Amino acid sequence: MSQDLEAVGSDVVDCAIKVHQALGPGLLESGYQFCLAHELRKRNRRVFTEVTLPIVYDGQTLDAGYRVDMLIDDLVIVENKAVESILPIHEAQIITYLKLRNLHLGYLLNWNVKLMKYGIRRVVYNLTGPTPYPSRKS
Repeated sequence: MSQDLEAVGSDVVDCAIKVHQALGPGLLESGYQFCLAHELRKRNRRVFTEVTLPIVYDGQTLDAGYRVDMLIDDLVIVENKAVESILPIHEAQIITYLKLRNLHLGYLLNWNVKLMKYGIRRVVYNLTGPTPYPSRKS
C-alpha cells in the first residue's frame, strides 16, 4: 500500500477523532461531514463531498443517483453514519463504492458512539501487496 494512501488514512482517523472530541455524538451525519472536510482541508487534503458515483452497466455509464460521502485526494472514500451500530449493509455499501471507483481504501465512520475509536472501521478492497494490517476473517 502506498505511503500516500496510508498518510491520507492516518489523516482521516486523526481528523475524525478531533471532530468527535469537539462535537460528541448526537448530530446528523452532514454536520460531522462538513467539519471533517474542514479539518482535512486544513491538512492540505483535497476533499470532495457528495461525489456522483455512476454505474457502468451493459457498456453504458448510468447515473443511478449514488453519491460517495467523501473522496479524499482521489484515493480514499469516507462514508459517514450516525447510527446505533454499523450493519453488514453499510460495509457492503462502501466495498461496492470502492469497487465502482476502482479504489482500495475506505473508512466507514459511525459518529454516534461515545468514543470515536469505536466508530472507525477501515475497509480495504482488492489490495495487492503487503499491508501492516491483518486480514479480517468473516
